[in-house]
Amino acid sequence: MTHEFSTGGRSTGGHSTDGQWALEITGLCKSYDRPAVDHLSLNIRRGELYALLGPNGAGKTTTLKMVTGLLQPDSGAISVCGIDALKSPIDAKRVMAWLPDEPLIYDKLTPLEYLEFVAGLWGITAEVAERRAHDLIALLGLKSQASERCQGLSKGMRQKVALAGALIHEPELIILDEPLTGLDAGSARQVKAVLREHVTRGVTIVMTTHILEVAERMADRIGVIANGRLISEGTLEELRAKDSQQAASLEDIFLELVSDEQVAA
Repeated sequence: MTHEFSTGGRSTGGHSTDGQWALEITGLCKSYDRPAVDHLSLNIRRGELYALLGPNGAGKTTTLKMVTGLLQPDSGAISVCGIDALKSPIDAKRVMAWLPDEPLIYDKLTPLEYLEFVAGLWGITAEVAERRAHDLIALLGLKSQASERCQGLSKGMRQKVALAGALIHEPELIILDEPLTGLDAGSARQVKAVLREHVTRGVTIVMTTHILEVAERMADRIGVIANGRLISEGTLEELRAKDSQQAASLEDIFLELVSDEQVAA
């Protein structure tokens, strides 16, 4: 079954859809007791799946929360699809979606009701909302649960409902923090297929994951951060070339990069 999503309305906020970058981060800083993000600069192209990797405490989630407007940076600049996210945060939020590792959905609603509710918050008409909700439910394999209350769904099913909610307004930039956590093999495959389909249609996805095999197989480019700084970036082939190990796995490259950074620190 083919599911189609219109691309109309993606010029929300008066920004230009021209330009190479979906996300531009420049000199981004955020400190608590110590620097969590330390003068981080990062450019992510339109229509690519970018995996942001790093050990626990590297600054991945802090960075993504600043991009989505959930945290205010101490300094630096963020541009989302040509929109200055710090000067025009509402316009920037209209063209992106954020899915945390522990998403919140309303337990008393069914998946269909939840998606139509979220669509209404975005100002999507009831007719369009219903069509998109049914398409997403089918795409993510949720048809048999569409009329059940979310409180009775498994963690994996809830994760898929939350992902559908993030996609309902057809964002240009999707930011996912550990999107495959808690999913069984079948559900993970469905989610990966949906993400890849969106990338094929020109959507940009930024994803953090501790499952390095997922990044190795799915990502167009990979960025590795440690101590709040970008320490390496590129395609898997480019990372291998930098490491002078043409047959190295991403796990081998990642562990060596992080180990070198810890020694340097």
